[in-house]
Amino acid sequence: MKKRNRRRNALLLLSLLAAAWLGYEWLVFPDTAALARTNPASTAWMELREREARKDKRPVRRRHQWRPLSSISPHLKNAVLVTEDAAFFQHEGIDYDEIREAMKINLEKGEIVRGASTITQQLAKNLYLSPSRSPLRKAKELLITRSLEKNLTKRRIFELYLNVIEWGDGIYGAEAAARAYYGKSAAHLGRDEAAALAAVIINPRRYSPVNPNRRIRSRIRTIRARMERARYYPATPEPETEATPESASESIPDPGANPDSPEPPLEPTLEPTPETVPGPEAEPERNPDAG
Repeated sequence: MKKRNRRRNALLLLSLLAAAWLGYEWLVFPDTAALARTNPASTAWMELREREARKDKRPVRRRHQWRPLSSISPHLKNAVLVTEDAAFFQHEGIDYDEIREAMKINLEKGEIVRGASTITQQLAKNLYLSPSRSPLRKAKELLITRSLEKNLTKRRIFELYLNVIEWGDGIYGAEAAARAYYGKSAAHLGRDEAAALAAVIINPRRYSPVNPNRRIRSRIRTIRARMERARYYPATPEPETEATPESASESIPDPGANPDSPEPPLEPTLEPTPETVPGPEAEPERNPDAG
């Protein structure tokens, strides 16, 4: 009888703790609907990097300039789509086909060689979460992803993503990245510059779009080939000119589009920490105090 009472009391305590945790999570759950009207001034990822800098007694850097989707080069938008989430306009935030394929390949290889995070999942992580890989953090990411997809249009999600993702040490968003690396606005990025920026999303504090190593050069070639196959620009070489919203065709697919076979991400886009970069070409993390 006493043993049964102890078991019942333990179950009751666990139930109360679970209810308290769910209540807390409900209270602090982010208001993603507000993002339809306002641009975030900061993100969890930006604040994390600033805490890390203060802890290491490094200068705190934040370069970030907001730009509407219409003021970002179509070349960059298309390069990011073919690199990170070719089925972005077809899924509802979670690409189950890609998850199954990634699990199959990773099990065969015995290591993580392919990721399945969508643009919406990456946005959820950047806006609200930490780099932790715990099941609890992943569950929160999935809940926030569904909330983003419910409350925002696809184009708004993509606009947010391009404006807040990390693109270097203290560099956030397409406009800051374009000015930091190329001395121009994101509206004027050419196709090679766009492919290079998309190539380093995998780990932007380790890899440079203007000084790419062999691994990044290979990714750039793959991205350009995918853009050509997607008919985002002709395969025939053409003179490099600055792309502007008026001169470059707007090739982002409509939400109702249905490509025959979206291509998978090139490889996992992982949290930008040294231990997560796979492959023999991983380089030591660059000096964060370097300009």
